[in-house]
Amino acid sequence: MDGGRGPGDVDLSVPNVARMYDYYLGGKDNYAADRALADQVLEVAPQTPALAQENRGFLQRAVRHLAGAAGIDQFVDIGAGLPTLENTHEVAQQVEPGAHVVYVDNDPVVLAHGRALLEGAAGTRVIQGDVRRPDEIFGSAELTGLIDLARPVAILLVSVLHCVRDDEDPWKIVRRLREMIAPGSHVAISHITAADHAANATAGADVYRRASTGMTLRPYPAIRRFFDGFELLDPGLVRLTEWRPREGAEPRRDLPTWYFCGVGRKH
Repeated sequence: MDGGRGPGDVDLSVPNVARMYDYYLGGKDNYAADRALADQVLEVAPQTPALAQENRGFLQRAVRHLAGAAGIDQFVDIGAGLPTLENTHEVAQQVEPGAHVVYVDNDPVVLAHGRALLEGAAGTRVIQGDVRRPDEIFGSAELTGLIDLARPVAILLVSVLHCVRDDEDPWKIVRRLREMIAPGSHVAISHITAADHAANATAGADVYRRASTGMTLRPYPAIRRFFDGFELLDPGLVRLTEWRPREGAEPRRDLPTWYFCGVGRKH
C-alpha cells in the first residue's frame, strides 16, 4: 500500500507526523514516505526516537497520576495518534478499571487503525476531531455519549499544540477547552521547544514542513501560557524526564531540552 491511497482516500505518498512518530517508537503502522522523511529528521536530530519514548513515558506517568491520586476516570486524548504499547485507556484502566477514554484525531489513517485496533476495548472510543475546533469535539454526541462533562475530565494535549501555528492561536484553543470542562478537571501538555541544541531542533522542525503538519517550536514562557487559569502541579513545567519519574528510576540527563511538559488543574 506504500505510495498508494489509504483510508479516506488519503495520499500515502505525503508523510504524516503521527505515522512518523509511530516509526520513532518502533511501530509498524507507517509507510515509505513517512520513513523516508523521518530518516531525514534523524540525520539532523538523532535523539528524536529517545525523546519520543520519553514523551510517551510522560503521558503514561501523567495518566497514572490522574487516574490515581487525582481521582479522574474520564480522559479525552486529543491528537492521540496511532495506538501503541501502553495506550491511555490501558494505563488508566490499570488504575481505575471503570475509566472511560475518548481518543480524538483528524487523520483518516490514524482513525481507521485506531478503530480496528481498539475494537471491543471497554469504555473506549475513537472519534474524528481537530484540536483547532474544540467546540466540535466537545459538542460531539460520540464524545458526550461516553464522557460526562458535568464531572471532572482530563484533557491530554501531548505533542499536539506545536502542530498549531501561532496565527491559529493555540492559547485561545486551550482557554476554550478550559471553559468547557468542570472544576477539578486537568490538562496534560507536552510541547516541543528549542531550549538547547537549538540548531538541531530547528533543522528537524524545518524537515517537518514537508509533512502533513508542520511544527512550531516555542520558548518556555509561551508554553507556560497554556497553563494560564490552571494550577500547575508539582514539579511544574519541566523537561520530559523530570515530570514525576517512577520511583527508583534514574532520569536520563543526556537528552537535549527539546520538550517541556506539565499537568494543570482547573479550580
